Amino acid sequence: MPQMLKRKSRLGALPWIFPALFMIFGFVLWPAFEMVRTSFQDVSSSGITQGWAGLENYRNLLANPDLPNVLIRTFIWVVGIVFFTIIISLPVAQLLNAKYPGRKIVRWAVIIPWAASVVMSSTIWKWILDPYYGVLNKILMDLNFYDEPVDFLADPKQSFVWLMIVAVFVSIPFTSFVILAGLSTIPDDIVEASTVDGATAWKGYRFIKFPLIKPALLVAMAINLINIFNAFPIIWVITAGGPGYETDTTTTLGYKISFRDQDIGQSASMASLNLIIILIFIGIFLKVSKSQEEK
Repeated sequence: MPQMLKRKSRLGALPWIFPALFMIFGFVLWPAFEMVRTSFQDVSSSGITQGWAGLENYRNLLANPDLPNVLIRTFIWVVGIVFFTIIISLPVAQLLNAKYPGRKIVRWAVIIPWAASVVMSSTIWKWILDPYYGVLNKILMDLNFYDEPVDFLADPKQSFVWLMIVAVFVSIPFTSFVILAGLSTIPDDIVEASTVDGATAWKGYRFIKFPLIKPALLVAMAINLINIFNAFPIIWVITAGGPGYETDTTTTLGYKISFRDQDIGQSASMASLNLIIILIFIGIFLKVSKSQEEK
């Protein structure tokens, strides 16, 4: 009888969790399964499956001479943006948490880049960096840094740095507000007690506040890592991965293989490789996070 009641209680929860399970299966697991399955098939440019290709798509992908540089660039893209976003977001969150007149207006202003469309923000930055009518060139020429307009996106290395700057700019608001949520949960009496004990503002932040906001910080890093790895609009709108493949990441490379080269099977293998890479990133992140928590 108790076992029957247990089973009944478990089945009783099914109607409540079924919508979530259905969405996970329908919008995450099934598309992922189809993506992996397609990577092993020979698909024509019109989308017609012509048979089983085995590992041929993966062989063609690994034979791509641009892939090694794209993988290195993707690693720099993800690690660099997440690092600088966190470094900048920590003081920004502290500023948003402080009490001063107009704090609500400042919070609204900070959240705008995140609330706005990424395509719109990227387009604005593309205009800012334009060599002919961009405001950045205008300011630098007025300050006598340059005598003539500079094309900031002409050099691949320089343009990739600007892409990272834009990505950090777009990522800061969300990360700052997640850290702000962590700061808001810290009781005032703990901070006041540390001040009474003689702790300076820096020591109070380092030894009291920072350890308490670590859970929020880890959440912000994990979500930011996934978002940045899959970031497509920033690169595509500003440089389209060009010139050539010089500013591509694995995400934009997969898009080019699919829609420019019309190789759907190889594109699916690139997407599957992306899935493996992001799982590795998340796995390393969780491993490091767990070791830090144990320490």
